[in-house]
Amino acid sequence: MDAPQKPVPDVNPWAKPFWEAARENKLIIQKCPDCNQHVFYPRLVCPHCFSENLEWVEASGKGTIYSYTVVKNNSPSAFINDIPYIVALIKLDEGVQMLSNIVECDPDELACDMPVEVTFEKLNDDFTLPKFRPLQT
Repeated sequence: MDAPQKPVPDVNPWAKPFWEAARENKLIIQKCPDCNQHVFYPRLVCPHCFSENLEWVEASGKGTIYSYTVVKNNSPSAFINDIPYIVALIKLDEGVQMLSNIVECDPDELACDMPVEVTFEKLNDDFTLPKFRPLQT
């Protein structure tokens, strides 16, 4: 029996630039020029000062693992062939946090505060997903 297709993100109009950039292997986040704070997830209004004057900037793509879990067992789903997989909260160097997957590593070697960098996985012609891997030194 084949696994079902993986779901794709539901893209709001204000998040469209994020997904367009990811398709080009670029990680962008928002920044508020009024209070100089970075913002993620994509929003219409700055959560720090309530300005509607948000801009898109390219992120460094580097950060650290804030927290993570290793999924070793799952009921049949579109992700069954990915087991084990890692879901992590990444704190980007810009200060925002992003939920993603950690790839290209042994789950037993992960640790909180481990440095990571963005990599991209093409899901289909419309979506490329930003994921993270241990920082290559």
